[in-house]
Amino acid sequence: MKWPTASWALAALAALPNVLAIDPKGLLAANRYSGAQPNPTGEFALFTSSNYSWDTGKSSSVWNVLNLTTGDISVWGPASEISEIVFIGSKPTSILYLNGSNENGDGVSLYTSDVASPDSATLVASLSGDFSGLKAAQTKSGDINFLLYSKAYPNGTAYSEATAVAPRSTARIYEAIYARHWDYWLSEVKQAVFGGALTKNGDGYSYGGNLTNYVTGIHNVTYAESPLDLNGADDYDLSPDGTKIAFLTKDVNLPLANFTSSQIYLVPFDGTAKDAVPINARGSTKYPEQQGASANPRFSPDSSKVAWTQQSGISYESDRSILYTAKVDGDSFDVTRLAGDWDRSPALPLWSQDGETIFVDAPDLGRDRVFSVPVTAADDYKPKNITDEGVVASFYNLPEGKLLVSDSKIWTSRDIYTVSTEGKDVKYLLQANKVDDALAGLGPEDVGEFYYSTNTSEIQQQAWIVYPEGFDKSKKYPLAYIIHGGPQGAHFNSWSTRWNFKVWADQGYVVIAPNPTASSGWGQNLTDAIQGRWGSYPLWDVVHAYEHAKANFDFIDFDRAIEAGASFGGYMTNWIQGHDFGRNFKALVTHDGSTSTLNQYASEELWFMNHDFSGPFNSSSLKPGSPYYDWNPINYVDNWATPHFVVHNDLDFRLPVSEGILLFNLLQVKGVPSKFLNFPDENHWVLNRENSLVWHTEIFKWINYYSGISNATSPY
Repeated sequence: MKWPTASWALAALAALPNVLAIDPKGLLAANRYSGAQPNPTGEFALFTSSNYSWDTGKSSSVWNVLNLTTGDISVWGPASEISEIVFIGSKPTSILYLNGSNENGDGVSLYTSDVASPDSATLVASLSGDFSGLKAAQTKSGDINFLLYSKAYPNGTAYSEATAVAPRSTARIYEAIYARHWDYWLSEVKQAVFGGALTKNGDGYSYGGNLTNYVTGIHNVTYAESPLDLNGADDYDLSPDGTKIAFLTKDVNLPLANFTSSQIYLVPFDGTAKDAVPINARGSTKYPEQQGASANPRFSPDSSKVAWTQQSGISYESDRSILYTAKVDGDSFDVTRLAGDWDRSPALPLWSQDGETIFVDAPDLGRDRVFSVPVTAADDYKPKNITDEGVVASFYNLPEGKLLVSDSKIWTSRDIYTVSTEGKDVKYLLQANKVDDALAGLGPEDVGEFYYSTNTSEIQQQAWIVYPEGFDKSKKYPLAYIIHGGPQGAHFNSWSTRWNFKVWADQGYVVIAPNPTASSGWGQNLTDAIQGRWGSYPLWDVVHAYEHAKANFDFIDFDRAIEAGASFGGYMTNWIQGHDFGRNFKALVTHDGSTSTLNQYASEELWFMNHDFSGPFNSSSLKPGSPYYDWNPINYVDNWATPHFVVHNDLDFRLPVSEGILLFNLLQVKGVPSKFLNFPDENHWVLNRENSLVWHTEIFKWINYYSGISNATSPY
């Protein structure tokens, strides 16, 4: 099959300048790409690209076809609201797709079509409910079984925002903790996985109108919900033969706020919630440590096994994940652990086409790489990486032992390429920094890394360094020192529309982004060492990284340095403000950070504080010797002196907005130059593009004034 080449791609390639700085407007308006999804024979892949117009204030999105042989790209799709596509049907170009609306305005619709003739799509089902997460499988009879998820009422019926009747009272009443999460209040309406069947009818399909809810009704202390929280379709799977479903839900025998444990449930496609049984119920397998959060159930090609990853710690969200499989073709489940000693946390298992290998991604040395694990791997097996740079967004099997990988890097928002399962023969098919005007000229030469010694661990720790446009090492540039959140997380070699290191660098800074204690990808010991040490180990690490840079990089002007951080990085900024290290910076920026650790129980996931602060909050927490007390930034409020920009949003339920107001009030009362930015419609992040432009603009005005980059006479 031959696809027309998109004119926009060729024109962009021909017009690229050699070097171009990227500014906030360019970052936020630039194309955003989905991962590329190949068709069954590996001839082509489909992906979406969307961008934003500052003139109209609207974003637009298109589907694209990528020829996996030539790399040619063409715009594809009928004039509709296609949100998700599954390759399924009689031909390798046959698809089932989800449309974001239906004729009644109360849900979605399903269409069958062919990629080669998108205008001939056939409506096969109109569904009432806010459904997404389409998965499908063809049965032996030729029927198509499909899964979707939606919020559901306690009686099991799907929820539709368009038809929901608002109660006369807005009262919320709770009898147990975990009343709200991230940016929403919990209610009796919970997410559930639904299944339906399209019956083969000649050359087409018919829908009987019946959907089965496989989740609602499972409960004990906790009511089952799948997908969880902010998760999506990765939380469930449909077997390739269409006969079985696997989904995960929190352990219904434990309260939500205190424990992270979750289980994988198995249910026949023609069953109901009462038929669902957990594959890995606590204490039911030969691995007694198999207790914690489960993730990403995936069926084997022959539908006989399920793979998933699971942590051991029952009340720790950042424990090491381990890869497991279970046979699910009988009445009992034979669970096997793979590469159990591997000191990484695998995710997103993908079975090879022959079922003999499982590919996973895992954080590794500041990247997120794809690894291969044989299904016979013993505990001492050490997987080898297939991919190298970047952070993986998706990866799929291709014929002839290859993978189709979509990832991003600090210098590009999307790379799509093929690679052999041995990590060889990399062939790039799309590189955003070579086709998008806003990213033109960005490349790996903009980015470096260094390792430094610290007194907190036996291993050397890593930091990224990112250079501005036209960097000249004979000149001096002020430092932008950025500390990551989590704290169990990392600065990765990945693109970001929120904390984009190149956008910060192109204001005229050299950016250094360290990965101190708690960072993931250097072994579980480094991650775990944060427990009870929020204000010690990470501070010492960021000081050592700073001192290493000062001793080795003559092109950085440390007298004009600024520092910024979000979430735990915001906490660390507040902590630095009260210590001598804070005087090394001309200005500080805290985004949604903790100001008083004594207020941590105003959050929702209590397991987080219980772990990181070595126990629940009690009267002893108010005394020296308790992590709640010892690592409280307010203890050092008398030392606060560095100009400080504060961002905190109303819908941040992880760290309530009062933390930002408290920080700003104290700074103002002390007479420390300070500014407060608040978004009433944002949560822990700033996602709206117009809001994000304000976020960037105001922060850059502040730091550029104090670093001397700006010629403004005032930071206001």
